[in-house]
Amino acid sequence: MTNLPQIYTDGSCLKNPGGASGWCFCLIENNQEFILSGGEFSSTNNRMELMAVNEALNFVQGKEYEIYTDSMLTLKCAKREWKRKANLDLWEIFDENSKNKKLQWNWVKSHSGNKYNEIVDKLAKEEAIKRK
Repeated sequence: MTNLPQIYTDGSCLKNPGGASGWCFCLIENNQEFILSGGEFSSTNNRMELMAVNEALNFVQGKEYEIYTDSMLTLKCAKREWKRKANLDLWEIFDENSKNKKLQWNWVKSHSGNKYNEIVDKLAKEEAIKRK
């Protein structure tokens, strides 16, 4: 475990694809938690996963972060281990938001009791439900 600020992200879609959707991130930095969330009336789970990351990277001011996601697609595409085939508009934003940042990517198993993963999961779903 490093002393880097941590970002937990998640996305949700009630009916994938094209359903009410939500995203959420939680930044833990200097013993403080910052949580932001939002959503769309029609999207996909994968877009919301990436939207959460983009919103977090747009929010933060520092240069180095640990990012936790339960989306293997987001993690592998962010690290360029997998080819980006969809949501290319959001990947362009990701590339711009991350170009001057050092990111350490971590996969966390969803619904496994990880406090912050559970928080962002719950709030992303609540955002989707608001838009149903």
